[in-house]
Amino acid sequence: MQESFTTPKFARNVNIEFNKTLNERVSAYFSQRKISKHANVNMVVKTVFMLALYFVPFVFTFYTDLIWLTLLLWFVSGLGMAGIGLAVMHDANHGAYSSNQKVNFLVGAVLNLLGGNPTNWKIQHNVLHHTFTNVEGFDEDIDAPVKLLRFSPHTAWRPVHRFQYLYAWFFYPLMTIMWFATKDYKQAVRYSKKGLVTSQGKSLASHWTSIILGKIIYAAIFLALPLIFAPVFWPYVLLGFVIKQFVSGTILALIFQPAHVIPDTSFENPGDSGDIQSDAKVHQLLTTANYGVKSRWFTWLVGGLNYQVEHHLFPTICHVHYRGISEIVRNTAKEYNLPYYTNKSFFSALKAHGKMLRMLGQKDCPEFVHI
Repeated sequence: MQESFTTPKFARNVNIEFNKTLNERVSAYFSQRKISKHANVNMVVKTVFMLALYFVPFVFTFYTDLIWLTLLLWFVSGLGMAGIGLAVMHDANHGAYSSNQKVNFLVGAVLNLLGGNPTNWKIQHNVLHHTFTNVEGFDEDIDAPVKLLRFSPHTAWRPVHRFQYLYAWFFYPLMTIMWFATKDYKQAVRYSKKGLVTSQGKSLASHWTSIILGKIIYAAIFLALPLIFAPVFWPYVLLGFVIKQFVSGTILALIFQPAHVIPDTSFENPGDSGDIQSDAKVHQLLTTANYGVKSRWFTWLVGGLNYQVEHHLFPTICHVHYRGISEIVRNTAKEYNLPYYTNKSFFSALKAHGKMLRMLGQKDCPEFVHI
């Protein structure tokens, strides 16, 4: 039986001039330079690089019986897996990779070869996280998969949370292995009941079919084939697979968490009123933070997701343009006396996230709604 799914309401008729000005300035950035907001040659090169980083080491595991080299190859493949997740399929599933939606679909479908499901990802990430960032009950990125973790001051506190700043980091490597093992099935059930699957233009039957086939294909390629044909003893294949998943999961979690779960950002709880205090665009400024933006190589590696503010304001713009529009966003926010949160480096952002984990471990943690 389908449940009713009522979403919170953002404030209207506020910050109208800011929204209009920002949109006009960003549009002018592209029109004046006569460039597309989608992928360019650099993005295509990055796509080829990340795909090669993922698949080439994996293929070489079939040609060596050296245990240390096999495990190293799985490790490198995990780096490629994270790279695809951050810098390739992420843009495609936002519709930012190309103006041709067939291209976005094909590139986004690579997520199946990472153990995930594109439709579930779009619902969790595009529909819920991007719209209702840090909103209790709607943003699943702050809805911890286990009760040992607390990512929002509105989540029920437990005594064990006092120590989460010490142990939370050990849960982050599980991110991608949970995609493969349990998460997609649970999400499919939940999203089906809420009508979110059909809202994506998919029938329930086709959605479940795509999930099951995707898992079978992923398991066949990355588990069955190496277990049968790789020269090393089978336990080392399983260990290598786990290493790949842990490497990618750790990287993905550590890139996303410092962008939202830090002391600077706001956390909303619509409650019975169902109202959010800010408008949709300013809400993104209040709940999102950048970090490490001065490092070009870091920006390249993480798919521009250190420019998280720009990404949340303009998710359909390819990440290769975030550096270019960041000055526009920063200056416009300053002009209208609105926040633009940023941490100097990736490590200072991780430190801020650790501090937030410790603060959320307190029973009397403040609500962090900076309006």
